[in-house]
Formats: sequence, structure tokens, C-alpha cells
Amino acid sequence: MDFNFSIYTSLTLESLELPPSNVFPAFIFGTLTYCAILVFNMTVLLTIALNRKLHKPMYVLLFNLPISDMVGASAFFPQLVSSILSQNRSITYSACFVQALLVHLCGTGAILTLSAMAYDRYIAICCPLKYNTLMSPNNLLKIIIMIWILDFTLIGSLLALNYRKEICSTKIVDIFCNNPSLMKLVCGDTKLNNYYGLFLTAFFEVVFTYVQILITVVVKRQSDARSKAIQTCGTHLIVFLCFEFNTFFAFIAHRFETASPSLRRALGASAVIFPPILNPLIYGLKTKEIRENFILFFHKVFPQKQKNKLVGVKH
Repeated sequence: MDFNFSIYTSLTLESLELPPSNVFPAFIFGTLTYCAILVFNMTVLLTIALNRKLHKPMYVLLFNLPISDMVGASAFFPQLVSSILSQNRSITYSACFVQALLVHLCGTGAILTLSAMAYDRYIAICCPLKYNTLMSPNNLLKIIIMIWILDFTLIGSLLALNYRKEICSTKIVDIFCNNPSLMKLVCGDTKLNNYYGLFLTAFFEVVFTYVQILITVVVKRQSDARSKAIQTCGTHLIVFLCFEFNTFFAFIAHRFETASPSLRRALGASAVIFPPILNPLIYGLKTKEIRENFILFFHKVFPQKQKNKLVGVKH
């Protein structure tokens, strides 16, 4: 059955299946998780921004990652916690489209940023004499601009294929809006969107998964470069690949009717929830220079506050 299409058409998200006794705890947990994500990512942003020692290519690139994570979290959590509290899972088509756009921009932006960081490490490890030339401020600015232009172009094109097409359903088969769930609403042929989505998934999962570092580890003959690459990027690579496989299976599951809906929802939600929490810890505060500068900045602020209190007591 066709529905009269409007950007204000009300859609229904998948039920969270929360018993009444768990509504308030779930609301508190979701709110605290969102606040923690904002605090973690803002800490990394401010630490990089306020310390001139961190104004290096690696950290300037890293600066883009918390921005992507906070955009994705802000697209997901406010709508989720408000629907938990109100027990209303409806959302307008326009709001659903914006949420899907921001979530995909966040995911793709994170992958592109991490890939640029991997390229930076590749140059630092394998071509140290050319590092200052290849990662000059001018080239660094070009890389950052390219990241965001590519992000908006690829994701904008993907979602534009479904935008304002006639829909035959108002049921979103997920707990948040994304391209696969929007694609399932469309009445007509969605093969082009499907193939393009699969191409983007394969492209980012295969081509942009720290391929430069993998080449260094596997192909490079110098043992010192190999050990340095593993030492520098080992933890990052493991966490990143876990995120990549999780995202990959979450979106692939949408294309198989036999896939468990519960598993699909769990994978999709975890791909939005965990990276914004783990990224600032793994790529930010676990990085020695950022951690040391954050501690130094904290100690500079805290004693001053204590000193002011003591002065106030004396007066």
C-alpha cells in the first residue's frame, strides 16, 4: 500500500521492549552515557587545542575524530533517551533522514580521519626524512578539507538516492534511522542504492583499514620499521578492526532477511555507542603525549584554584 508522502510523515522506530520498571534506569543510563561521551571527547579536543606542543600533524588530524564522534552521539542519544522517557517511538521522516545522515557522516568521517592518521604514521615510520615536507601545514589542511568533502559527498549521494521517494511502509526496522532502514521503506527499485551502499561498505572496510600500516608490517623488510609500526599502531589497529567488522556485519545483516533482528539491532547500536566512548580513550588519553599534556594542564589549573581558596581564607 502506498502512503501519501510528506517530510512530516510519522515513522515508527523498532520497539525497545523495555518493561515499565526499567524505563527510568534506562533513561538515566542513556543520559549518563551521552554525557560521558561529551566529556571524554571534549577533554581530548581541549587538550589538543590548548597545548601548543600538540599542534603537530598527528594530533591536528586526531582533532577531527572527537568532532565526528560527538556529532554521531548527538544524532543518536537525545532521540533515544527522549523516546525511552516518553515511551513514544515515532519520528518524522525529515528527522529520521537527518539522524541517518549524521550517523553515517560520523561513521565515515571517523574512518577517513583514522585513515589519514594511519597515513601520517606510515610517513613518519617509513619516510622520516620526507615527513616535514609531506605533512607540511599546507598539505595537512588539504588532507582535512579532503576528509570532510569526501565524507559529505559520499554520504550525501548515498542518502539522496532515497530522499523523498514514495514509501510503502512507515516501520523503521531498527532502533535508530540509517540508510538500510530508510531503503526498506521505499516502494520502487532500490538496486542502485543497494549496490552503491555495498560498494561504500566494501571500499571503506577494505581499502581504508590502516592499509598503509599493514603494508609496512607485512611488506617492509626493515625490522626496525616493522617493530616500530607494530608498537605505534598495534592497539589502534586491533580496536579499529573490531569497529570495522562490527559495522560491516551490522549493515550486511540488513541485506539478509534470515539475519536475526535482535542481532542486527545489537550490532547497529554498538557501532554507534561504543566508538565515541573508546576512541577518545584509545586514540586520545592512551596516547602518551596527550595524556602527559592533559595531566600537566590539570595540575596547572588545580593548584591555582587551591591557592585562590587559601588566599580567600587568609582575607
